[in-house]
Amino acid sequence: MQVTGRVGALNARNCVGFPGLVLAVLICLSSGIARAGDEDDDSANGVSSAPNVYLDMRTTYARVPAGALAVGFGNSSLLAALQSAAISNAGSLAAIAGGAAMPGAQSVVVDLPMTIDVNDNVSLYAGVSASSTSTPMTGWSSVALTSWNLGFQADLYNQNGGSIPTLSWQSTITQAIPNGPFATTSFANVFEFDYAFDQDETRGLLAGVQDTRVVIGSQLATIHSDIMGYVGGYYQWPNNWKLTSRAGVQVFGGAELLGRASVSSFTQPIVRLDLDRMDDNDNRLFGVTAQIMWVPKPAYQITLRTPLYFARN
Repeated sequence: MQVTGRVGALNARNCVGFPGLVLAVLICLSSGIARAGDEDDDSANGVSSAPNVYLDMRTTYARVPAGALAVGFGNSSLLAALQSAAISNAGSLAAIAGGAAMPGAQSVVVDLPMTIDVNDNVSLYAGVSASSTSTPMTGWSSVALTSWNLGFQADLYNQNGGSIPTLSWQSTITQAIPNGPFATTSFANVFEFDYAFDQDETRGLLAGVQDTRVVIGSQLATIHSDIMGYVGGYYQWPNNWKLTSRAGVQVFGGAELLGRASVSSFTQPIVRLDLDRMDDNDNRLFGVTAQIMWVPKPAYQITLRTPLYFARN
């Protein structure tokens, strides 16, 4: 399924002020929830029942070869930063339109989504991303806000010690900043099965599918859909370190600018490893993610995850 650029431009204009409103609401909620958590801590049982509220800070470095766009696992803000660097520059745009390959790039992206874990099954988030990107033609750019995002993650079914695995759904919309003629809007949906081997869910198997669709605010360019299927597993040690691995195949439909195939389609493998430090209530304290995606040449990505908690159960 392909969505036209005109629809993307309309959606971008209609949504441009929405994430700021959502983020403000989340911040206000976080203040109230933090105060409620303090009151709960003084209760007889001494345990807070308030949701988790935190700034889920993620710092990513990525290197992408020429002639490729990096989609991969859940990195729409990186895609927005690289896309902006590749085609917003007039010189790059002219070169690509003339038949040159999309330039190779390096990028550092900082994601700052304010997140509320409403309960064990539902999380809401909204925030902005800042980045600096380097291409052979431009060098490193100044640090700037390059996208906003909002979304949710929810368990549609919970295993709860049974034989049917947990099914979760994560949905994210990411809009590039500034909202110019070639700004992108990404829609990513992930459905994942999690089969735990024990009641505490310290080891288990994963399987899932991710669908990413990108709309450009111009009919002169098109990015086709990216669909990924994967399997994996996880193990959490008694000291609360957790290792998760995923491996799969992504099918990318390619991209065109002015009717030319500037990025070729491909079907290639992808691998992701996550090492997280958890607390006794399975809240993430620190995490590092390494990802290799063949697009079709290898692209590399490493992410440090350092959540800043306002209220923590």
